[in-house]
Amino acid sequence: MFKYNVRGENIEVTPAIREYAEKKISKLERYFNNVPEATAHVNLKVYSDKTAKVEVTIPLPYLVLRAEETSIDLYGSIDLVVDKLERQVRKYKTKINRKSREKGFDMTAEISQLEEQVDENNGQLEIVRTKRLSLKPMDSEEAVLQMNMLGHNFFIFEDAETNGTSIVYRRKDGKFGLIETDGEIN
Repeated sequence: MFKYNVRGENIEVTPAIREYAEKKISKLERYFNNVPEATAHVNLKVYSDKTAKVEVTIPLPYLVLRAEETSIDLYGSIDLVVDKLERQVRKYKTKINRKSREKGFDMTAEISQLEEQVDENNGQLEIVRTKRLSLKPMDSEEAVLQMNMLGHNFFIFEDAETNGTSIVYRRKDGKFGLIETDGEIN
């Protein structure tokens, strides 16, 4: 069962809004056999042009779901973001099932993320955020899928075939790159 952290910017989160968001997002629980303990972070924003943006992030033990949508209606934005999250889960599950059949092993191992932001401050680089992660075995296609679902430009993972640490990234031309390491330090 998901827990909810619903915040509003330029809007008061009324019980009706909170209940609607929680009811809609809880529909995602049907995609999981054992509903994990997770907190759904919901951020509701209303802008001066009367548009409403909804951002939802759900860090799960093996997947991070994240989506955002903007429309002229707050409730409509909630519906749109839940639809997007459902598509992500279905796409992920289809990919995992296909890969499991092809490779003959279970690929639902935990997936984590790394997000490090660097800010240039007076000519010096300052790390403003650090996250710890445990790398889980997967192939490069799976890593690209996870990177896209997170909305990031890179993703670090353990290559299931070589057991080495690898990085996939989005190139400026829109294609993807792969950096493989040999794991040796000279």
